[in-house]
Amino acid sequence: MTDHPHKLLDRDSMIAWFADGEKPADQWGIGTEHEKLLFNCQNRTRPGYDDEHGIRYILDSVAKRDGWQGVMENGHIIATKHNDGSSITLEPGGQLELSGAVLKTLHQTCAETHAHLDLMTEIMAADCIWMLGIGFDPKWRRQDIPWMPKGRYQIMRDYMPKVG
Repeated sequence: MTDHPHKLLDRDSMIAWFADGEKPADQWGIGTEHEKLLFNCQNRTRPGYDDEHGIRYILDSVAKRDGWQGVMENGHIIATKHNDGSSITLEPGGQLELSGAVLKTLHQTCAETHAHLDLMTEIMAADCIWMLGIGFDPKWRRQDIPWMPKGRYQIMRDYMPKVG
């Protein structure tokens, strides 16, 4: 047996490690993560970042609403933040994700999700951009999906083909 650089843990020490990170019950909260694929309902394509009614347009439209501010990186809007603690973030293939505020009840998260979907529908419906709330893209191949202008996604784009 060789020396191990880390002390091997027993059950009690692992439980204690997790318990040390616990928050008191009065600080517990629930947060929603809700990611959606976007597509153009007229031509069945994924919107690009700089398309006429693409991702930039959608995020800019959200940022113009009360309580919302745009988050910029190298001159590109890459997310929006609301003064309630929620945000809408841009994922590598143009998916948009609601990262909800920390809330106390499931009813509040349900209301937040519905308000988010209403907002997005209001912004996108006239331009025939629809959302799919699924975790897998059923139609488009990776090479057909436009990458978004977020710095860390360029690193992923360069690295992922090497490792699968």
